[in-house]
Amino acid sequence: MNYGYARCSTNESKQDIFRQVKELKESGAEQIYLEYEHGDSAVKQELSSLLEQASEGDTIYTLEVSRLARSTKQLCEIIETVREKKLRLVIVGSITVDCSNGQIDPMTNAFIQMSGVFAELELRIIRERVRSGMANAKSKGVKLGRPHTTTDQIPQIFYRHYPSFKSGSLNLSEFARVCGLSRTTVYKYVGLLES
Repeated sequence: MNYGYARCSTNESKQDIFRQVKELKESGAEQIYLEYEHGDSAVKQELSSLLEQASEGDTIYTLEVSRLARSTKQLCEIIETVREKKLRLVIVGSITVDCSNGQIDPMTNAFIQMSGVFAELELRIIRERVRSGMANAKSKGVKLGRPHTTTDQIPQIFYRHYPSFKSGSLNLSEFARVCGLSRTTVYKYVGLLES
């Protein structure tokens, strides 16, 4: 079986994930796992499911090493799983890690680890740039973060159904549904009113 793995940091990056899916299909991936998670996240549920599902002789396609991991340690763990399960890992247009015989040749191993080091370095540079930019903005008096919500910003539909929620006629999920809001937003608005 030929699997594909596409990842982007947020599910708002739909254009990026669809581009990855298109390129993975063109490369031969038949079943594609989509992940909306940060690269250095300790748990990538879809990647874990993919590695668990794949069996000896299967191939996993991804577009860049940084899609798999932004940590050298995590990348080494993934490569070890690929070796143990006798899989092939194809970084499209870059390198193929063929462990179908249960081994990985030293040159391929060194190259993939160096790629992991560069992916981790890139992440650290990005983070440092963001920290620097935030410090600069803060020094200029820019308020960072989301603006605080006030009771004036709560929609009227919330107020209309709030008494039913308070009386117990609606549970939180029903309240959120009739208001067309997420449960998290409802929690926030309730907290504002009851604080």
